[in-house]
Amino acid sequence: MVVTADWQAGGADAAGPVLALAAIAGRQSLREEVAHALRAAIVAGQIRPGTIYSAPTLATQFGVSPTPVREAILDLAKEGLITIVKNKGFRIRSLSERELDEITQIRELLEIPVVAEQVGRLSAEQLRELRVLAQAIVKAASRGDVVAYIEADSEFHLTLLRAGGNLRLVETVADLRNRTRLYGLDALVRDGRLVDSADEHVQLMDLFAAGDRDGVVNLMRGHLRHVRGIWADRPER
Repeated sequence: MVVTADWQAGGADAAGPVLALAAIAGRQSLREEVAHALRAAIVAGQIRPGTIYSAPTLATQFGVSPTPVREAILDLAKEGLITIVKNKGFRIRSLSERELDEITQIRELLEIPVVAEQVGRLSAEQLRELRVLAQAIVKAASRGDVVAYIEADSEFHLTLLRAGGNLRLVETVADLRNRTRLYGLDALVRDGRLVDSADEHVQLMDLFAAGDRDGVVNLMRGHLRHVRGIWADRPER
């Protein structure tokens, strides 16, 4: 089953622009599908700090019963992504500029060396898979689907890191990604610049194909710092 909903940007109980929200099919349970969709909406900045979101309202928007939504909320609370408000629902906590800087620094230290090591090592099949994912990111950006963009972007980067064979590192980076807030994505969509950001993934695959290790390192570093600007709603373009 694919979980979908019309997302109220102003909050679960507020009126406002309706944003599409969809989770990837193939999750092990409806609870996981809802949790995955909520994570993507949090990262995409569609769930904002300060607003309380209720399980029954979200369940209506997802078209499911409240039970898997409540279970998903508990999962996200255990991960530290949200804070439960007793008898009301949940809210997400804001991240400070220092926290965002620290996340960026850690991701640079973890991801760049691993990605650089894969230059010249990836098989033709791995390169094809990554290019398909890169193109999916561009397609999502082209239609302004920020949640699908987040999904495809995450799958691209984590697939690339898995090639290094260190699954604990992959889990750590996945956790760091879940703690980010890309509040600037909607601005990029409005300005028509999200495709430019998405194209960086295709450019990265071109550098892999050319065996350009230095180019891969420079693009990865620039990409992560560009993303840091989007976190702060300051896309540097």
